[in-house]
Amino acid sequence: MDLTALTHPDCVLLRQTFTDRDQALRKLAESLMQQGKLQDVDLFLADVLAREAQGPTALGEGLAVPHGKSAAVTSASFALATLAQPLAWQGIDGDEQVNLIILLAIPPQEAGTTHMQLLTGLTSRLVDDEVREHLLAATSPEQVFALLNAQPEDALAAPQTAQHKPTIVCVTACPAGIAHTFMAAEYLEKAGRQLGINVHVETQGANGIEGRLTAEQLRDARACIFAAEVAVKEAERFAHLPCLSVPVAEPIRCAPELLQQALALEPLAVAQRPASSTPAARGVKAELKQALLSGISYAVPLIVAGGTVLAVAVLLAQIFGLQHLFDLENSWLWMYRKLGGGMLGTLMVPVLAAYTAWSLADKPALAPGFAAGLAANMIGAGFLGGVAGGLIAGYLMRWVKSHIRLSSQFNGFLTFYLYPVIGTLVAGSLMLFVNGGPVAWLNNGLTQWLNGLSGTNALLLGAIIGFMCSFDLGGPVNKASYAFCLGAMANGVFGPYAIFASVKMVSAFTVTASTLIAPRLFKQFEIETGKSTWLLGLAGITEGAIPMAIEDPLRVIGSFVLGSMVTGAIVGAMHIGLSTPGAGIFSLFLLHDGGFGGVVAAAGWFGAALVGTAISTTILLLWRRHAVKRGKYDVCAETE
Repeated sequence: MDLTALTHPDCVLLRQTFTDRDQALRKLAESLMQQGKLQDVDLFLADVLAREAQGPTALGEGLAVPHGKSAAVTSASFALATLAQPLAWQGIDGDEQVNLIILLAIPPQEAGTTHMQLLTGLTSRLVDDEVREHLLAATSPEQVFALLNAQPEDALAAPQTAQHKPTIVCVTACPAGIAHTFMAAEYLEKAGRQLGINVHVETQGANGIEGRLTAEQLRDARACIFAAEVAVKEAERFAHLPCLSVPVAEPIRCAPELLQQALALEPLAVAQRPASSTPAARGVKAELKQALLSGISYAVPLIVAGGTVLAVAVLLAQIFGLQHLFDLENSWLWMYRKLGGGMLGTLMVPVLAAYTAWSLADKPALAPGFAAGLAANMIGAGFLGGVAGGLIAGYLMRWVKSHIRLSSQFNGFLTFYLYPVIGTLVAGSLMLFVNGGPVAWLNNGLTQWLNGLSGTNALLLGAIIGFMCSFDLGGPVNKASYAFCLGAMANGVFGPYAIFASVKMVSAFTVTASTLIAPRLFKQFEIETGKSTWLLGLAGITEGAIPMAIEDPLRVIGSFVLGSMVTGAIVGAMHIGLSTPGAGIFSLFLLHDGGFGGVVAAAGWFGAALVGTAISTTILLLWRRHAVKRGKYDVCAETE
């Protein structure tokens, strides 16, 4: 790939000095704007910051690769900056000092193609220590281009005989499936070349499995390395190998040591080889958390798509007076209504259960998981039933795989008949006749309680959801409230998600409002952050407020939480509902009005977010002013 075709000499900034990350990103984005690569700098930066909030982009070795997939990008491109002074940038293990920044700008339609090719091309060049050193010492864009276009020396060298070299197979995977996945792969391959080891790496990233390991590579391997933060797909392929499991960032730091550790592993005796590979022993708590989040991650697209289709059908019926078509069986509008409703009411719980089970016991657990989810639907156990059924099916199939084995000639019979039949019958029966009844009773009781909330109880529920949403801005407490709201939505109770969606705007709006009103109380990076967080708030993204919260957690989080609790209480008291997650500000048009009428409900829902913002902003400004006067918070020379 010709990397220099995707940039311009004016987008190469050498020996720069930046005060913080946001200043660096803006400078690089403006260079792309000047070359016609962007339509809107602020919109692009909002998308870049949203990606930054999802996970770290400092990749070790002094390199940061922030990237934004944005509609503001006209064509795929990148800008590069070398730094005279290292800059703190968030990495997997906290802040890292970086001296090389590469900002990728990718149109959404090229997210899975050009994005991956560009990232792979850059990492294959920059994994070489000497290339990075020469690049940091470069004094002109032409020198940078020459380094980026140069072929790695290993690629130009004559291939050596690999017959007598030891072989190690590796899998790399990170939650986002982009930067760390491919950087880890490059570092492992480079270390293998240095040590004289055949290293074959399979990346399990955003595009699925790439560079799939062949049967011959797996047969010749002496050991395997799992550099992964998520469950490894098709892990049973590695059952015959001793495995070393490490975080995905570990190869970037010490790939040669990892390869040597893998070679030192004792080979598995035939009797020791399990039927399927479990890469790393996890605690029950971590295992349950990963299983639940896996199930929810697969169910959310169904919820979003189904809720949106159903909401559009309702809006069309209301706006154009098509209620008769909405109710007429087999009419086109009725079919859209059934399509959206079916995705929410029929598919969601089985998919949740199936992929919860899959996270625990891989592919053999899918059919039993779907069966457990269908059983949950049959007995009215809803979202809680889906979770319970998925866990039952997952742990059941893990036990079945460990205790029911046949000779290799019966593998097809075992995989395609015995496992799914046993799992479906047992998991389905347990849900229908044993566990499902109590779960259904609990689910129905929760639904009735939520539907019956009024007065003080509704205020209290709204305040609790508001507190949890803003307490850690996308962290475990926020995710717990999100799961609760999705569960209520699955049971036909739409109030909790309306509360959650309104509260999500408060923290982002507060950052913008407070930095605009009293910039002298904030550091420069906080002011820059505030310029774009209101856009993230409109999109329902709380993570944009994280930089300010990290800088001054007690005062910032404290003010967010107090305003959010008021917002949640207001929406809860109005009994407004929302059945379409992820719509952001467009939720205004999709609300269940609670008897107030669409306009009043929309005004109340958005107004509650503004009231919470006003409260949070006031508290934050007063608290911060007091801290500055007492010398407890120093804005230093970064104040305006």
